[in-house]
Amino acid sequence: ILVDGDGNTLYLFTPDNQGESVCYDQCEAAWPPLVDPIEAGDGINASLLGTAPRTDGTEQITYNGWPLYYFANDTAPGDTNGQGINDVWYVLSPDGNAIGIDG
Repeated sequence: ILVDGDGNTLYLFTPDNQGESVCYDQCEAAWPPLVDPIEAGDGINASLLGTAPRTDGTEQITYNGWPLYYFANDTAPGDTNGQGINDVWYVLSPDGNAIGIDG
């Protein structure tokens, strides 16, 4: 699955629909956006990395068009406590697609 350089799990939010983030306020508190610059590690397609503007003027890192987030309840590298929450939060595969979406 997609992780940052420290091994922390990254998630997508299906309502973003591979566009700009719609996660703000209480959502953002639970799901902090990835806004720090990153580099593609082993197995990651650098051409799928990008950014999307946020309303506060920062640029959120995207992968395959999906804005990336952390989950506040993941407390250690490798945690995946946010996987599948409310059927809208999912980890990503290295090809940039959600893992675990039914259908």
